[in-house]
Amino acid sequence: MKFFRKNLYTLLFIIFFGLLLFPPTGVPIKAFVHKLLMFSPGVLDEEERVLLTDYDWTLIAVEGGSKNFSVSRNRVSIVNLWATWCPPCVAELPALQRLYDSYGDRVDFYFVSAEDQATVQRFLQKKGFELPAYLEVERPPAEMQVSTIPTTFLIDKDGTILIQKTGAAQWDSEKVRSLLDSLLQ
Repeated sequence: MKFFRKNLYTLLFIIFFGLLLFPPTGVPIKAFVHKLLMFSPGVLDEEERVLLTDYDWTLIAVEGGSKNFSVSRNRVSIVNLWATWCPPCVAELPALQRLYDSYGDRVDFYFVSAEDQATVQRFLQKKGFELPAYLEVERPPAEMQVSTIPTTFLIDKDGTILIQKTGAAQWDSEKVRSLLDSLLQ
């Protein structure tokens, strides 16, 4: 009996590890773990804040057409750089969807992926997200060029990056909502 129990635990561990490595099950499991570890993002200290100097950034809307980021000059904006295959990206999307549902008419949201249009569109439809998703066809402004996703920026009306968060975060927290409310006054 002891031999069976020891081998059963080993078998269960191997199955669990295999599920993590198998992409169709690995991403959701990893996203779930990231969701458990998410916290509200913090505002950058004064000396860490950067002023966005160039808003000229052309994006292709997943639904068709193009948009230049320059339309968001003098507006509060949230830019999320993400991918469908990225577990922390997937983990934070429900919180970002809730934030977009609350502030989408007053804050400019950009969910930017370097993937192809069909992949992003299929993912958003499957998950039921209704986010303004864009495809990156050129590099973002220098102040937003990063090598890690997800990275999310909260930019005030003056172009100051107040939050630059790499990794999954609880974007619909009371802290973020209070900050947005104060920026929109």
